[in-house]
Amino acid sequence: MGRSVPYPQRLRGQFEGVIRRFRTGSQWREMPERFGACQTVCNCFMRWRDAGVFQARLGGVIAETTRRDEIDRSLVSVDSSTARAYHGAAGMRVREERRP
Repeated sequence: MGRSVPYPQRLRGQFEGVIRRFRTGSQWREMPERFGACQTVCNCFMRWRDAGVFQARLGGVIAETTRRDEIDRSLVSVDSSTARAYHGAAGMRVREERRP
């Protein structure tokens, strides 16, 4: 059985769909149709993730910007929506556990 659109022709759209998903924080099922079926784009992401595609690309970008002396390694940013914040971190009073 053939595909309706050859794989290489859809590859860029699928990659852009993955990038859009993480840039916007949207869910896979909210993916606009122009990127392809949401399940297909999600499957592509998982294959690329498992193959180390994103790690390799990031490594290449870091190496190139380091070579050009265009990178500031003193700044690290963590998205708070993915890092768990505990109640005590916000100043909320936390009840301590009693020890027997």
